[in-house]
Amino acid sequence: MSEAFIVAALRTAGGRKGGRLAGWHPADLAAQVLDALVERNDIDPASIDDVILGCVGQAGEQSFNIARNAVLASKLPESVPGVSVDRQCGSSQQALHFAAQAVMSGAQDLVIAGGVESMTRVPMGLPATLPFKHGFGSYMSPALQARYPGVQFSQFMGAELLAKKYELSKDALDRYALQSHRRAAAATREGRFEEEIVPVEVRNADGVPTGETHAADEGIRFDASLEAIAAVKLLQEGSRITAATSSQICDGAAALLVANERGLKTLGHAVKPLAIVRQMTVVGHDPVVMLEGPVPATPVALRKAGLKIDDIDLFEVNEAFASVPLAWLKATGADPARLNVNGGAIALGHPLGASGAKLMTTLVHALAARGARYGLQTMCEGGGLANVTIVERV
Repeated sequence: MSEAFIVAALRTAGGRKGGRLAGWHPADLAAQVLDALVERNDIDPASIDDVILGCVGQAGEQSFNIARNAVLASKLPESVPGVSVDRQCGSSQQALHFAAQAVMSGAQDLVIAGGVESMTRVPMGLPATLPFKHGFGSYMSPALQARYPGVQFSQFMGAELLAKKYELSKDALDRYALQSHRRAAAATREGRFEEEIVPVEVRNADGVPTGETHAADEGIRFDASLEAIAAVKLLQEGSRITAATSSQICDGAAALLVANERGLKTLGHAVKPLAIVRQMTVVGHDPVVMLEGPVPATPVALRKAGLKIDDIDLFEVNEAFASVPLAWLKATGADPARLNVNGGAIALGHPLGASGAKLMTTLVHALAARGARYGLQTMCEGGGLANVTIVERV
């Protein structure tokens, strides 16, 4: 079986809700990353076998197969197909898995995997709440309700349950959030994100360019302090989670070029891979706690890869809430100095369906910058799911 190489990885800088990316239609925003991926690597766009994009809010501007629409909005030829994936927050990490599986099997040779989410233009939960509001029913079927009577699946409740189960204090969550901002601020100041970010023009509400360029993650609080974070109101009485210890609503897109050996020959000798995909795991877990999936998924992936936790040089664990990476650290015994070294979603934003590709983009570039060997990425996902991907720097 062929190997799956990550040849290139790019992302937009994160945009805050209503911020510097709000003027972009999500199909056009994804197209910017697709075009940059092709242009920067001097790829014949007609050689791309497929484009697989993750997207959670597949409604409105993100409906009708956002992946195909992004291709048609890009400079890629009409001959390049596109398909959209929804595995909730792990959608674009799953897109990478599908792409890797395709090239490893030999069914395809060059595939783009990525994701896009405009949480400004398609608010979180809209595909479920809008039809329900207009009388078109709920995703909670009678059989599902019978199995989970009286349960309202909630990521916020899951974050609280996780904090209580792993005995994580509010102070520990606050301190972790501060660390995320400080690491992201340092990475930005030192230019660590420059190679992975595609600068895009800022557009107003009518889509007209303002003359500015968006090239730095908008959500980072460079002046963050523990006092300010600790003062943020609790999400509900008696809880430990606040908006400051939660991921930021974010607009963004990311994409990775995946190839097998035959695909590499098509690209030519000038293109050098960043990493090889060594292991891909996905598990189902408790849908009520919901966010704990990375904990049982990680040892499964390590065992299948023949590795131990200490063999991994860098970890990317999505900061949906501070309780997720802290619970993961406590359960796995991983070195906290290797976790989210450039900050995470608390500072950088969590553009839902784009986050998996976004995290992998940051991970492979961080491995290259540090001369490190192995990286592991994992995401908690709605429905109690979790993806884990282990890569090796080439």
